[in-house]
Amino acid sequence: MPIRLIMLVVLVLLLLLAMGCRCSTSGARTTAAAHAQAKPDCPNRCGDVEISYPFGTRPGCFLNEEFLITCNDTHFKPPKPFLTKSSIEVVNISIDGHLNVLQYTAKDCYNAKGYSVDSNLPSITLSKFTVSNTENRFVVIGCDSYAYVRGYLGENRYRAGCMSLCDSFDFVTNGSCIGTGCCQIEIPRGLKGLEVEASSFNNHENVSSFNPCTYAFVVDESQFHFTPSYLAVGGIPEKFPVVLDWEITTIEICEEAKICGLNASCDKPKDNTTTSSGYHCKCNKGYEGNPYLSDGCHDVNECEDPSLNNCTHICDNIPGSYTCRCRKGFRGDGRKDGGGCTRNQYTVIKVALGVGISFVVAIMSISWLHFLWTRRRHMKLKEKFFEQNGGSILQQELSKLQGRSSEKAKIFTEEEIKTVTNNYADMIGCGGSGLVYKGFLSNKTPVAVKKSKIVDQTKMDEFINELVVVSQINRRNVVRLLGCCLETQVPLLVYEFVGNGTLFEQIHKKGNLSCERRLRIAAETAGVLSYLHSEINVPIIHRDVKSANILLDENYTPKVSDFGASKLVPTDATQNCTVVQGTLGYVDPEYLQTFMLTDKSDVYSFGVVLLELLTGKMALLSDKPEEERSLAMNFLCSLKHNRLLEILDHRIVNDGNKQQLKVVAELAARCISVRGEERPTMKEVALELQGRLSLMSNGQYYLRDNVESNGAQETDYFTSTFYECRDGIGSHTTPTGGYDSMQQLKLMAFDDGR
Repeated sequence: MPIRLIMLVVLVLLLLLAMGCRCSTSGARTTAAAHAQAKPDCPNRCGDVEISYPFGTRPGCFLNEEFLITCNDTHFKPPKPFLTKSSIEVVNISIDGHLNVLQYTAKDCYNAKGYSVDSNLPSITLSKFTVSNTENRFVVIGCDSYAYVRGYLGENRYRAGCMSLCDSFDFVTNGSCIGTGCCQIEIPRGLKGLEVEASSFNNHENVSSFNPCTYAFVVDESQFHFTPSYLAVGGIPEKFPVVLDWEITTIEICEEAKICGLNASCDKPKDNTTTSSGYHCKCNKGYEGNPYLSDGCHDVNECEDPSLNNCTHICDNIPGSYTCRCRKGFRGDGRKDGGGCTRNQYTVIKVALGVGISFVVAIMSISWLHFLWTRRRHMKLKEKFFEQNGGSILQQELSKLQGRSSEKAKIFTEEEIKTVTNNYADMIGCGGSGLVYKGFLSNKTPVAVKKSKIVDQTKMDEFINELVVVSQINRRNVVRLLGCCLETQVPLLVYEFVGNGTLFEQIHKKGNLSCERRLRIAAETAGVLSYLHSEINVPIIHRDVKSANILLDENYTPKVSDFGASKLVPTDATQNCTVVQGTLGYVDPEYLQTFMLTDKSDVYSFGVVLLELLTGKMALLSDKPEEERSLAMNFLCSLKHNRLLEILDHRIVNDGNKQQLKVVAELAARCISVRGEERPTMKEVALELQGRLSLMSNGQYYLRDNVESNGAQETDYFTSTFYECRDGIGSHTTPTGGYDSMQQLKLMAFDDGR
């Protein structure tokens, strides 16, 4: 965890401890409205409608006959509730004094000839309940229409009407009910009973095409929105919702009747008139539930809802209310609308001092713990990488070399590598396999630090092998391995710094090597391979000889590098390999066929490098057809047809050294023979090249005995021994016949990415 994040968390915790938090000592809160509003042991639902007391569906469950609900489950699935006294369908019961019911729509319809085809006169009879004047409106719909609503106000009969006219459907406006297509009026207070009559002035003769009917109904205004589609036949619902008002009526005084339950009180309507002599029950302040049940009102826990209390610190719930108080160290009434809470001066100083000291101690402790944790984690990680990268094995192998090598490779620590490379500041190489950084040892010796881009644990044995092999070599023409670092995720190798690039770059990119310099590079490289094959206790086969693995210093002295694929092979022994390693174009075809690794495999690869020096061409010729891409095949074919000078690099050919180059070409041809037994040893190659180099340095360009006179014959001898050209395409031939090295290269050779 980052130190800044830890500090922030600690600071927040300390501030919370210092300031305290708002808390409550009350018990569990009761829901705003009890789910069961019916009397105990009574049905509380009929279909989708909740039945709340004083309403009920069976004896003992309702207050009186006015509140009896019939639950009809015979004709309706699910069941539907009806107000028994009036046979009106009930859709909702509210204990605040409202009853939502459905009432039929009155209609008066005519055909195109003006004859009545359909009419009705819906009505409801109410003994105690009234039609709500605040929730409902009387509505008439039509373009040749008027209608009446009738009822009783006390003992007096009431009648009111409304008319709606329009000559065209275009005059009707959606949502507008002001007399054009739709008319509405208010309902008087206390209306008992309801009868609606719909009529027409001219039997809809002039508007029958779009409005053949008059419709009239009383409706809950919150549930009605006029649309012109209502003017058409069948465009209007059969029933509309209506809101009724109900109340408790008794000859006794409200409080004496004891209709209201515990923690509830009588509520006389503020707008009571002679048409209403009843009352409602309501829960007292601080309580909620059904006030008509004996224990229906329950205490509200105001402390659990910040919007219900005004406390600043601590809220304590009490029956029907709450109290506020301040936390320890504060004083005041603890109310937002009062004096609130203020901290005692002494407490402020003490808390501030305590918070400051605690904060400093916490930060110091966490910083120290974080430092120790990070350091320990880093050490564990370095130990893990050291073992993962074969550190223990390498130490054991290097210890075996005591006395066998003048200088052993050093195992560097991660901190030492960062110091050497100035924290990886100078990157001098970036390839597909990794990065190379330049650095300086403490004695100012320049070094190259090689860092692979990826970790391949399957090749860790090759990595350890390269270290062990190179540690045994102390030769001027071998890149000196100074040490390695195994404490990083990717192992790092520290080599001597060779700053003039690779032989591959000099041949194929710069191309400024003279003939003598090329011969010198070939001779010294051959000398290194000869040393590896025959002059150390346990011979070493490089297995990946190529121009890219030969580095050049500022004096163009070659230095062989990359021993990751090398093998230690006892004298006069061969190595049987399950996996062929090497680079396409340089791999020994006999090694590809038999999987038997010998020192002659390096001879073949060196022969290809020698061809690169002679021709200036790459081992695989990308500009040739696929079957002609092998430089070795093209060279041998040119040699057989006496076209050697055509394939040689014109930059090194002159009249004085043509014969010398032919001799070197003959040597290269023998090196790339398909059969390993026909190839010379690296010692023989090194001696031959050193002799050629001496002659060239002394200005003597003669050939061996009879070479000039019999050159064509000897060339034919060599090529006929191991090579044949067919139709201009070269292919190797073995005594067993028919072995096509190009096809084998396609199937078996691969580039290991070095």
